Amino acid sequence: MSEVNAWLDAGDPVAVATVISTWGSAPRPAGSRMVISQSGKIAGSVSGGCLEGEVFEQAQAILKGKPASLFHYGVSDDLAWTVGLSCGGEVDVLIEPLTDVHRKLIGALEAERPVVLETDVGARPGARQLLTPADARATELLEQENPVRRDGIFLEPFPRPPELFIFGGSHVAIPLTRLADALGFRVTVVDARSKFADRERFPQARQVIHAWPDAVLKDLPMDGSTYVVILTHDPKFDDPTITAALKGRPRYIGAIGSRKTHRERVARLTAAGVEPGSLARVHAPIGLDLGAQTAEETALAILAQMVAVRHGKQGGPMPGSATPATTAA
Repeated sequence: MSEVNAWLDAGDPVAVATVISTWGSAPRPAGSRMVISQSGKIAGSVSGGCLEGEVFEQAQAILKGKPASLFHYGVSDDLAWTVGLSCGGEVDVLIEPLTDVHRKLIGALEAERPVVLETDVGARPGARQLLTPADARATELLEQENPVRRDGIFLEPFPRPPELFIFGGSHVAIPLTRLADALGFRVTVVDARSKFADRERFPQARQVIHAWPDAVLKDLPMDGSTYVVILTHDPKFDDPTITAALKGRPRYIGAIGSRKTHRERVARLTAAGVEPGSLARVHAPIGLDLGAQTAEETALAILAQMVAVRHGKQGGPMPGSATPATTAA
């Protein structure tokens, strides 16, 4: 966004190219975006390299007055062999001038306000308006985070950035904060123990809060952009934290501990009146089974599970991938 703002401030007109639909082995998903300035500057990608040259040329023509257009590239096209789509993928790319709607979108993203961009992909393609969470059409899209093309309209959700709340400033929390920050999560570390709620331990965290976890959770929005990881491994912290988290709708709740620890936790919380069905929302033992041995590997397993949940996946090998035999060390 900073690059686009700089180009616009310098009076350099900008075109926007957006992947609208994909089929087969397309290199980039729907919603992938590339921006091109009239002076030749580029940011983003619509294909990972194979279409960028063609899209650049079309964008320059549109910046010179050609109308916004929806372009289809596929294996059956002569151009596909030139631009590199001979792998079998097909893709629709909308190329349009940057408009006031896009400027409003940039403003919403900078303010971290959730919105849905509505774009016409019919006879007169182009961005039309922003929908807010007050619009019934926006709510489900923002929750799912995936763009939808239907009835000549492309609806693209832009939820607020994902927030990770780590309860328990343990040794695992340190690499988890670092890795999550690299993936774009806004990280907050919370611990009631002052020696663990130490700002110097977590330089990548947005906030480090010295407080009881449930006191912090009661003031959080806890929506589809919220992720809760509980690393305290102590019932006096775990139980109130889980209870408070289950009162909201965070996308992810995970708690560290063995299967035995979690069975005991579930028994305590059920006896305290928490619905067993609600407790099924807690990922425990936390993380994907990567055979993690170190704090860094455990953090990676936790983050991998969070990403899988975010995209509606279980986590595992790519569909159809070969699984080589492993040799014991």
